[in-house]
Amino acid sequence: MGAYCNDAVSIPPRYDVVSSRDKHVHDNVHGNIFIDSLSLKFIDTEQFQRLRELKQLGFTHLVYPGAVHSRFEHSLGVYWIAGQSVEKLNSYQGMELGIDKFDMQTVKLAGLLHDVGHGPFSHLFEREFLPQVNSGSHWSHEQMSVKMVDYIVEEHNIDIESQMLTRVKEMILASSEFSLPRSSSEKSFLYDIVANGRNGIDVDKFDYIARDCRACGLGCNFEFQRLMETMRVLDDEICYRAKDYLTIHKLFATRADLYRTVYTHPKVKAMELMVVDALVQANDFLQISDTIQDPAEYWKLDDSIIKTIETSPLEELKEARELILRIRRRNLYQFCNEYAVPRDIMDNVKKVTPQDIVCSQKNGGVMLKEEDVAVSNVKIDLTRGKHNPLESIHFFKDYESDEKFTIPDERISHLLPASYQDMIVRVYSKKPELVEKISEAFENYQLKTYGIKAQVHSTPKKKRRYDSCI
Repeated sequence: MGAYCNDAVSIPPRYDVVSSRDKHVHDNVHGNIFIDSLSLKFIDTEQFQRLRELKQLGFTHLVYPGAVHSRFEHSLGVYWIAGQSVEKLNSYQGMELGIDKFDMQTVKLAGLLHDVGHGPFSHLFEREFLPQVNSGSHWSHEQMSVKMVDYIVEEHNIDIESQMLTRVKEMILASSEFSLPRSSSEKSFLYDIVANGRNGIDVDKFDYIARDCRACGLGCNFEFQRLMETMRVLDDEICYRAKDYLTIHKLFATRADLYRTVYTHPKVKAMELMVVDALVQANDFLQISDTIQDPAEYWKLDDSIIKTIETSPLEELKEARELILRIRRRNLYQFCNEYAVPRDIMDNVKKVTPQDIVCSQKNGGVMLKEEDVAVSNVKIDLTRGKHNPLESIHFFKDYESDEKFTIPDERISHLLPASYQDMIVRVYSKKPELVEKISEAFENYQLKTYGIKAQVHSTPKKKRRYDSCI
């Protein structure tokens, strides 16, 4: 963006200048949003436009038909409310915080580009598929986003200050285990806006919670606008009014509800298990996982890989193709049952595997094989594991106060949960005729492991038998 005089002396970029390339876009969550010219240079690349081909919620739209929104619109939304957050802090505390146009542009770009390295099918790609084909690797979409940002800048000759580029990448990784050493210790609060590793309150959650609830037709009683209007910076940390603690709790509770009812819906998980199996089957031939270190190849990978598998006539993709066709024809892996792990042993419990289920079957009859069973170990929390997320958030009493403090559990509400994390084990049969056998083995596993039998749901066969009697 830099301009140059005839004597070759560079003039610092002006981030407040309105250019003919600036534009407005209408978003169905935030209304009209304004996109600045530097951000448009990133948006108008094939690497960023790829996000249009990544559904935000993967295969969830096959259960919630409205959930067809993409990473593209989510990224625009995060860009917009990231900028709004900085502008509000600047309007309230601009003199003391020293926020300038450089800071505003940096935070907005971090919001825009935070998911540019995301894989297909929501988080399934990095959490379920890659561990099976690249055991021992520690790949993350945040790391790939950073690589992709560098690639886009170089590939498209985008004129951006090196210091700004460095800070954008630091902000993208701020909440991940791969966070970078910060190039500046000043204005640390800016690093908590897009991806907050300090307490989990960030504009990424603000956007996807509102957007996902809307797309799935669910009510959302969390209002992020209230927090943005009342937040303040104390000791280089974004803090919130003590009277807004329940609004913050609604943020985490709504997120947990989405995980329980949408992201980990039993049928959604069944489809995801099938997609993972299909990708694993196809990986040797299509070399899907070979792209994850090279941005020049990785940007070509999107949700359309499923259509490639589904429509290929090649014999090498036959097993993967049949799995995709089963999803299309709703011939899914059959849900057998689920079990909530007792709270007192949750910290020490290991993930349940198909082998655990197979080893728990009774003698006689059909002998199960590991490839007949699929298991989903679902963890749902309020974003801080087993801890109350409010414990890591600092509050202030009123706008005249410069003291920040935390609010202990006993001073909040006796109606808040006594536990902040669930672990649910779900077992599926890959073959309809084995549902009863696998359900029985799962019951035996519960008895052997926990000493109790907890048959939460009737198996499909028992349910049909009951339905025919009423």
